[in-house]
Amino acid sequence: MNSAFESTRFIRRYRVLAAVMLGGIMGPIDGSIVNVVLPTISQSFAVGISTAQWVPMIYLLTISSLLLFYGRLGDIFGYKKVYLIGLTGFVVVSGLCGIAPTIHWLIVFRAIQGLAAGMMMSVSHAIITASFPTTERGKALGINAISVSAGLAIGPSLGGFITSLLGWRFVFLINIPVGIVAILWGRRVIPKFKGHPAQIDVQGAITAFIFLFSILLSVNCFQNQGLSYLTIIMFFIAVISGFCFFKIESTVKQPMLKLSLFKNSTFSLANVSALLNYMSQYVMVFLTPFYLQRVLHYTTNNIGLIMVSFPLAVMVIAPFSGSLSDKMGTTALACLGAGICALSLFLMSQLTAAANSFDIVWRLALFGFGTGIFQSPNNSAVMGSVPRNHLGIASGILATMRNLGMFLGIAIAGAVLYAIVPSHILKKTALENTDIVTFLYGLKHAYIVGGILTGIATITSLIRRANGKEENGEVEVRD
Repeated sequence: MNSAFESTRFIRRYRVLAAVMLGGIMGPIDGSIVNVVLPTISQSFAVGISTAQWVPMIYLLTISSLLLFYGRLGDIFGYKKVYLIGLTGFVVVSGLCGIAPTIHWLIVFRAIQGLAAGMMMSVSHAIITASFPTTERGKALGINAISVSAGLAIGPSLGGFITSLLGWRFVFLINIPVGIVAILWGRRVIPKFKGHPAQIDVQGAITAFIFLFSILLSVNCFQNQGLSYLTIIMFFIAVISGFCFFKIESTVKQPMLKLSLFKNSTFSLANVSALLNYMSQYVMVFLTPFYLQRVLHYTTNNIGLIMVSFPLAVMVIAPFSGSLSDKMGTTALACLGAGICALSLFLMSQLTAAANSFDIVWRLALFGFGTGIFQSPNNSAVMGSVPRNHLGIASGILATMRNLGMFLGIAIAGAVLYAIVPSHILKKTALENTDIVTFLYGLKHAYIVGGILTGIATITSLIRRANGKEENGEVEVRD
């Protein structure tokens, strides 16, 4: 009888995991798929790249700016409610994106779509952590990592296939049938987690949004315009709003972000490790296609096939790493994974103009191997180091670290490259032999900087300690 009961509970929680993964795969697909069809969208509306680039950018900006707020809403009103509202909104606005009459309406709809996607992303880790016992938490989070990696892997090729067959609008419309299935399944299997009633910290939410939005926009402006007036203005807005946010959160009775969570060194350093690892990841993801295209003269299809080796490696190793962290703890695995990523980026820095596909694929796969080893234990450490009534905000912070890492990684990669390689060379689509030597020199240093970032993550993973003790992947915390 007891065995049958345990078997039923086992099936039930893995059905919850599958439901979260089905909804969770849509965000990464949508984030990566649009970059492939952006030239087609630009041509369809007869607008320049500077206008069209707002289609993916505004989506990432709105997602990143409200993840903390949505995580707190999940703690207050329940994770299922926030997740399903976000998923429903994402599906509805996907339809609006597909029928957008002008580029400006598409940008507006993408901003709203980002708001909805943020609700899904902010509480997914919280739903999984609340649904699984601590002895299976790492394994579940590792399996969930498959949906993110799969979305990033299939997004570019799926976007090209759908656009060539049906047109770019169906890139958004395809979300509707998949989303409806995810909504119905989620409503049925995801349990109603009890919220913890509290006042909504409106001031904190507004200042957090301004802080995150302005800092990300200033990074983007710096990438495109350098040290312009707009870049400086947005940076100062970020500094002022960030100061106001932390001041508010330290004084209000019921803050959106409980700053005392960061007194737990496991929570703080594991989040820092996540940020650094994602920064190094996007140094590689951003730069490698340019190397493949401009130095090795690969076609877009070949570039996509080579780049997919990274997320495929993550998909293979992440579940095993998560399961192993449940047995032996999270620290050693996170440290090992970050170290492998650093080694991979150092090896990437040694690539030459005579490299073949295999030379690149195994290095990218090695980085994916390291990422798969690192992410699941590190995420488990974060989610296991907070009281259960703050799982939502912990999940939101993790998602924020991921998006900040993406932005900052691309910005750092571009900054290093532009500091070393003359701009007239970077603007060329076909490089001469002398240009290639200079470009590779800049690329080498950018990869090394990325390796240093995840090398620091190795150190922060090694030195982190819980408030209590960590044993078999479970971090004891005090509420």
